[in-house]
Amino acid sequence: MNRPAVTFPAPPRIPYPGGCVLEPGPYALDDLLKWPADVTVRDVLYPATPVFPLLRALLANPEAHGLTRAEAEAARDRFLTLAGQALAAEGGDPQWLAREFAR
Repeated sequence: MNRPAVTFPAPPRIPYPGGCVLEPGPYALDDLLKWPADVTVRDVLYPATPVFPLLRALLANPEAHGLTRAEAEAARDRFLTLAGQALAAEGGDPQWLAREFAR
């Protein structure tokens, strides 16, 4: 099996601080949109990079990063699966993440 063109780990458990400032679901969404991780794109390491903004950049111009549209979309889909699971665990709706990509 071939290695994906874009790799990153699954998000860790979201560190919800509690309190009445923000509900866990929206807090988790905000955290996931800023979540940094080591991302590899075609063997180029982006250390401690916010994953969501990088994926948006890859989708906007895959060729600039040596990717095909399908590879960029596969990376987005993997993020939606993994981050969606983390978001759902905190009471959020994974569709919220999909909507962020559409903005």
